[in-house]
Parts: sequence; structure tokens; C-alpha cells
Amino acid sequence: MKLSTAARPFTTISGVPIEPLYGPEQLADFDPACDLAEPGRFPYTRGIHETMYRGKLWTMRQFSGFATPEETNRRYHYLLAQGQTGLSVAFDLPTLMGYDADHALSEGEVGKCGVAISSLEDMETLFRGIPLGDVTVSMTINSPAAVLWAMYLAVAEKQRADWARLSGTIQNDILKEYIAQKEYIFPPRPSMRLVTDTIEFSALHTPRFNPISISGYHIREAGSTAVQELAFTLRDGIEYVEWALERGLAIDEFAPRLSFFFNAHNDFFEEIAKYRAARKIWAEVMRDRFGAQDERSMKLRFHAQTAGCSLTWQQPYNNIVRTTVQALAAVLGGCQSLHTNSLDEAYALPSEHAVTIALRTQQVIAHESGVTAAADPAGGSYFLERLTLDTERAARDYLRRIDEMGSMIAAIEQNFPQREIANASYEYQKAVERGDKIIVGVNAFQSDHEDAIEILQIDQLAQTHQARKLAALRATRDNGRVRASLDALRRAAEGTENTMPFILDAVRAYATLGEICDALREVFGSYQETSLV
Repeated sequence: MKLSTAARPFTTISGVPIEPLYGPEQLADFDPACDLAEPGRFPYTRGIHETMYRGKLWTMRQFSGFATPEETNRRYHYLLAQGQTGLSVAFDLPTLMGYDADHALSEGEVGKCGVAISSLEDMETLFRGIPLGDVTVSMTINSPAAVLWAMYLAVAEKQRADWARLSGTIQNDILKEYIAQKEYIFPPRPSMRLVTDTIEFSALHTPRFNPISISGYHIREAGSTAVQELAFTLRDGIEYVEWALERGLAIDEFAPRLSFFFNAHNDFFEEIAKYRAARKIWAEVMRDRFGAQDERSMKLRFHAQTAGCSLTWQQPYNNIVRTTVQALAAVLGGCQSLHTNSLDEAYALPSEHAVTIALRTQQVIAHESGVTAAADPAGGSYFLERLTLDTERAARDYLRRIDEMGSMIAAIEQNFPQREIANASYEYQKAVERGDKIIVGVNAFQSDHEDAIEILQIDQLAQTHQARKLAALRATRDNGRVRASLDALRRAAEGTENTMPFILDAVRAYATLGEICDALREVFGSYQETSLV
């Protein structure tokens, strides 16, 4: 392909036009006192802490999980020994969908995209030798989140760790499943009840644990623009707040533990602007729309992960460079924790060698680049401040449109966010095919020869191993206790009680994930998406 920068339009990766130069005239509508303020002060555009990374670095939390709990436990111990500062659990597809490893629908998928967890016994193995009272843990699980969180809490009990000391996050963001990732089990409204149950339970029992991570990451991976990622994520957050308030919780009782999860994509300045706009919008929504008084309720805390959808199987070592640029944008944007993708993830789950390079990328940024010395070091750039204002205003327009539909659930039922994302994805792909957007090694600078790289192979024996463990568990547990706990859970689900205590009782009895989810399926039913066409 012959490249001509003069012929190509200059836009962000999301298609926002970029002027040749930015100066004071582009910021005539910019009020530093209102739009910017100081780090650690409302509206937190420049960061939620006054000293930012001078006070504390972001948590380096590599997303990891594969095959069996035994194998993933060994990887966790390795990562902690390499300087990782928090754990992040990736679950396999059967677990994400609420099926046990020996279910017919699990065939061929056990341990392939994450670790297989079917029971409390598996969770005990996963965290063997890891003191949950001292290590923060993030779990990327959504529709069956309440069940996996109950397993984590039960393991903490067995370790005699005080629940009040537990720190970490459960993703638990079901709305983005209907919008983008599509790993749902139950219909939206009973699913929202389960999410609200976990928020309420956490407010009472786990004051340092985040019961939800409202996630734009998967929205972006599905092909959205930066603005769509920001707007749909924040509107999902508003929806969760409204459900919790309807439950009777006070805003400052639960809002300080709400957390967010954003994508870190290739367009360096657009990503930084997105994070800054997110903090400003959320602060104003919490104060002005919901009347929050506690400043912790207004501070948007977020985890970032570099963009998996940007990784290419062609010239995979280029992915190290992409990840570095994306991670630097997340840091300059003020993230509280960060996962850096590995060079081989367009092929498979990361190898030990690749994940070590990804972790070292964060450590070099933290300790060698100098970007942690000042809060919001890119703030004040004419270009960045213009992007931040425009991103904020475009996101607010989406929030207004969804409010006019009545709720985010109503918007999802009308396929509004799904259609917007599909259109954006289509437009971006056309730009790539025209050559307006260059992807090095894919539509430009191709190579006839690709060096082989080490790939992590997941043996089919993982499924056999997990199935044998389940058979032994069912043969040795108190099955009468299991049946009683599942019956109690069904009755609670049919009524209005918080389901978390009943899920915990079932987990403690060693009822399996599939058995618990089946009990809830009997009451709530399963969800089938309607076509966009």
C-alpha cells in the first residue's frame, strides 16, 4: 500500500476530526476553575488524589487464569514473586455462563479462556497459599458474579480473614453483557436484582471491597468509539445507582465502593481525554443528580486494561509497542490499577515469558519514565483540553438521549447502544480497508515471514481433571445439606429477600456453580437476545 499522509484525513481513532494546530483560540469556552481545578479537588478532572502517583503507584494487576485451579495458582505465585501487586482472575467460558466443568455444554471449553471454577473446593485451590486479607483480588465475572464472590468470601472465612479487611473488585457489570460481551444467563431485571443484592451485602459486610466494576472495556472491544465507551459505561453506572437507591440504600452508603473499568486504546491523547472527562462527568452526576455529600462518592476510581482488540497475530512483537503506548495513556490519564496485555494474546492466553514482559512494561513506566513525578502532567495542553471538553460534551449528549428513553435497560431493550456500537465498528473497519487507518503489519508494512513465538497450550486433560474432582465432591459432600440450601435459595429468589446469604449457604455446603445457577434459572428463566435486524 502506498501511504500518503496528505491524502488521509486526520482524525482520532474514533473518527473525531483533528485540527493542524491548537492554541488559546480553540479554548475560548474553557474555564480552568470549573473544568479543571486541582488534582484531588472537585470535579477531579486532573485526578482523584492531590499527589497522584507520588503518594501511591497504581496497582499492577495482570489478568490471569487458565486450565485448572492448580495451574493458575502456580501462575499467581509466580506473578507475585515478579512484583505484581494485585491478582486478577480470568474465568473460563463455562464458569462465565454458570455451567460446571462436566456439563455437556462445557465440552471443549474447560480452562481455555480462563480458569475453571465449579465449586468452593476449586476456589480454595485457586487461592492456596495466598492470604486474602493481605492481597487485593479482582474477579472478572458477571452473570454468576454473586456465586463466585460467595466462594471467595467463603475461602476468606476458612483462612480466618476478616471480611472487613478484604480488598478487591468483582466485575459484576451485567448491563454491558447485554450491550457488548453477551455472556448473560438471566433476563435483565432479575440480573439487576442480583447485582443490587451484592451492592447491598457489600455495604453491610465488606466495606473495603468493590462489589461492581462498571465496565467500558468490553464495549470498546466490541467496536465502539471512545465517546460511546465513556457514555454507555457512565449511564450503566447511573442505572446501578438508581436501583440501589430504590432498594433503600443511601447514596453515600454504597457509592464510594463503585469502581470503573476502561479500555486503553491506541489513540494516545483521545484516551487520556476520555479518562479526564469520565472523572468530571461522574463527579457532577453524583453531586448534582444524586445529591452525594461524601467526596469519595464523587471520585471515579478506575482500572484500565490495554486494548485486546488492537493486538494482531501479524508481527506479534509489535504488540509490545502498542501495549506500551496504551499503558502510558492510562497512567497519564490517572488510572488506579492497570493490566497490560501480552504480545501473544492474538494467538492464545499469555505464556509465562509474554506476561513477564507485559508486567515489566508497567514497571518501566512506573520507575524509569519519570511520568509519575507530577499529577496530570499532560494537563494544560491546548489539544488535550479541547479533546477533553469535546469528549465530555459528546458523552453528555448520549446520556441525555438514554435518559429520554427512560433507562439504560429500556435503551438496551430497544437495541440502541448495540446498534450504535455496530455502526461505529463497521465505519472503523471500512477506514482500515480504505487505508485511512493504518495498522502496522496488517494493511501496511507487511512481512512475508513471521517468526514463531511460544504459545501456551491448554491440555484437554484439564476437563478430565475437573470432571473427576466434581464426581468425587458430589460423592463425599452432605447432599441433603446441598438440597436444603438450594431449596432455600429458590424460595428467596421467588421473594424479595437479599439472595447473598442464601447463595453463601449453598456455597458453604459445596453446592456447585452449575447447581446454584440452575436453581436461579428455574426462578428467573434465561435470556434470549433479539436480533438487531
